[in-house]
Amino acid sequence: MPAPFPPAQSAHPLTLPDGEIHQGTVFLKPAIDHPRIEVGDFSYASAFEPPANWAAHLAPYLHPLSPERLIIGRFCQIADGVVFVTASANHRRDGFSTYPFAIFQGDFDSGRPSLPQGPGPDTVIGHDVWIGKEARILPGAQIGDGVIVGAGAVVGGKVPPYSIVAGNPGRVLRRRFDEATIARLSAVAWWDWPIERILQHEAAICGADLPALEAAAEAGPG
Repeated sequence: MPAPFPPAQSAHPLTLPDGEIHQGTVFLKPAIDHPRIEVGDFSYASAFEPPANWAAHLAPYLHPLSPERLIIGRFCQIADGVVFVTASANHRRDGFSTYPFAIFQGDFDSGRPSLPQGPGPDTVIGHDVWIGKEARILPGAQIGDGVIVGAGAVVGGKVPPYSIVAGNPGRVLRRRFDEATIARLSAVAWWDWPIERILQHEAAICGADLPALEAAAEAGPG
């Protein structure tokens, strides 16, 4: 008989077969306390060496006073070594030099000519996204629902839902499903269901039984 599914507020949700709590896997929502990071329920990250500060580990350039945000949807899976390079890491690059003279005089928000002009874009990760080991997500990336990001990929820009993206620079290799199927999956939006209902339909979700999912969505809870 399987154990109950851990609640979304569990910081360490993974128990190994020997009963040991896996310290290197966390549900990010309870593990991160950062005003510029938003994480949906049940999204997790793993690390071989658990960091003391998961926010700094994943998004080292995102500061509490940064203007941009990192937004991660529900049920995302983030492998060891993934880094979100958010917009506060940027240098101005439209002039003759990229050197940030201002910061060495304590001017971080002064509008000095050597600083980027205006706030950078948010980085947004959709629902049920799998980001492989040591991938780099660039400032302002918009990664759609159901995307798979290959190990070591460097990904920026807009990635369509249910794509597989890999390489440096990251390129879409293929879509996981055809456009009609993707539209139907987006309409079902199973990730918004209560976890008990999701578990009831695990076989349809993981076995790609779209008619069963649509029937479950139409039937509603119960």
